[in-house]
Amino acid sequence: MATETATNRLARLLTMVPWLVNRQGIELEEAARGLDVSVEQLESDLNLLFLCGYGQMPDELIEADWEEGRVFVGNADTISRPLRLGVDEAVTLIVGLRTLLDVPGLTERDAIERALAKLEAASGTAAEAAARVSVDLAGERVDDTTLARAREGVEQHRRLHLTYHVPGRDESTERDVDPMRVIASDGHWYLEGWCHRAQGVRVFRLDRVEDLTVLDEDGTPPEGVAPRELGESIFSPAEDDLLVTVRLLPGAIWVSDYYPVETSEDAEDGSRTITLRTADTAWIERLVLQLGGHAIVLSPEDLSERIAARAQAALAPQAHDVD
Repeated sequence: MATETATNRLARLLTMVPWLVNRQGIELEEAARGLDVSVEQLESDLNLLFLCGYGQMPDELIEADWEEGRVFVGNADTISRPLRLGVDEAVTLIVGLRTLLDVPGLTERDAIERALAKLEAASGTAAEAAARVSVDLAGERVDDTTLARAREGVEQHRRLHLTYHVPGRDESTERDVDPMRVIASDGHWYLEGWCHRAQGVRVFRLDRVEDLTVLDEDGTPPEGVAPRELGESIFSPAEDDLLVTVRLLPGAIWVSDYYPVETSEDAEDGSRTITLRTADTAWIERLVLQLGGHAIVLSPEDLSERIAARAQAALAPQAHDVD
């Protein structure tokens, strides 16, 4: 069973309970297909439900039974209704779906258009507010030729040769990649594919591609290799990336669930020390600064000093004003 974060599993459980409550007696295999999980994962989730509820007494916990091959869920009235969207949530979802429709090469356009039409019809004034919001997927400027060639490689199943800049080591590397898809996330365009140099699935930011050539070679990834789930972080560490050690105070423990970490060690004071790998330290600098003292980079030393300098520079104008 693949490892997943606690956040992702909680989100699935919150969706799963009302779905099953409204389908009492559904066959286990059919339920697994409907929830898009394996039978083993569904059984694991149902086992976890026995420990969930609004209290600790037996009659306050959710009941689940699937021993006869059919799933029954009880004592879940508090979360038996599907979640209702607030205005802010509806606007966010509508804007997100409209933005998704602007992504070139989208294969599920009809399904998204139908979902968007239903959501707009049910949202009333929220749909009007969403019409005044636009999202620019361009982010950092990506050369149109690079983006076009990346898409060509995906569509024609052709291997790509990249000259790729790695900011964490300030060097350029040559890579042959069997492309899987071009995606947009957090304001950036990415190419995901099987990297022959790393012998694994990697994600490349297209604004860091210095040169891209479509080769006259088959670019089909090895058998059994598939893109990662979109719900996962776009961050894709490699074994040769920089190893960073961070101490998380109680208010920032969530970081270890959201980002892929190599090691995690809890201390008696409630803090947690983690190690993770990255090819680009810029996002770690931003994250630590945003956490406002709840995260401390322990190593490498130059990264810790760089973050401290940025924090001091940000506070300097405020100190001057006080004087």
